[in-house]
Amino acid sequence: MATNRIDATFTRLRAAGRTALIPYVTTGDPSLEATLDVMRALVMGGADVIELGVPFSDPMADGPVIQRASERALANGTGLKDVLAVVRAFRDRNATTPIVLMGYANPIEAMGLGVFADRARDAGVDGVLVVDYPPEEAGDFAKQLDERGIAPIFLVAPTTPEPRIDAVAALARGYVYYVSLKGVTGAGHLDTAEVARKVAEIRRHVKLPVGVGFGIRDAASAQAIAAHADAVVIGSRIIQEIEGGPPSGAAERAGAWIATIRRALDDMPAKQAA
Repeated sequence: MATNRIDATFTRLRAAGRTALIPYVTTGDPSLEATLDVMRALVMGGADVIELGVPFSDPMADGPVIQRASERALANGTGLKDVLAVVRAFRDRNATTPIVLMGYANPIEAMGLGVFADRARDAGVDGVLVVDYPPEEAGDFAKQLDERGIAPIFLVAPTTPEPRIDAVAALARGYVYYVSLKGVTGAGHLDTAEVARKVAEIRRHVKLPVGVGFGIRDAASAQAIAAHADAVVIGSRIIQEIEGGPPSGAAERAGAWIATIRRALDDMPAKQAA
């Protein structure tokens, strides 16, 4: 089996002492065509991995900014098949940047786990994060993804106990996503010392890279998190750029903003390779 693009990306970045930059956008906001342009602009701006949101009507982890993006995408008729079509179109011109789908169980189960896994592999998806699949209930799904070379990715929260981190470690591939605060996406009360403590705890159980998201809104917060994490994940702040002007300029705004974060991360001293 070929090396997963996620693994290859983190290996390259670790060797260079760099932190991965992972932006999130919602597919279909402001349109499917615009999403493809935004993805390409994010890569040009320095994104290492892209998390591509599957719009869903009843989210539990997404704050108001991403909820609005999902509502706009659903109003445009965007479904899981469309998300996979966007990935296929992206792969026509980009064979290297990893794509992680992030969403909820209902659309996947409606398609069927095996059917989804096959279609995701064929489209060029590298990882899947399902917010409402806890590790205790995700064994079969993780196995189906893993057999197809797709990384099952899991969330770890500030309240996650160590036995559950062990359960995540047994199933996870690619990277683990640490939710940096109690609450929803877009909240703004980061406690960097607590993030550092929890990331260190996660690393005692999980050998994969640890990405940190929720609440990272600017260069300063990105640098503060990057000092402790292998990846910085940013979603709500990018969507605010997308919704903050006409759709025709969404890609340019998103790409320009993510480039400021890339420069901030690259201005930090290189990390020592493990």
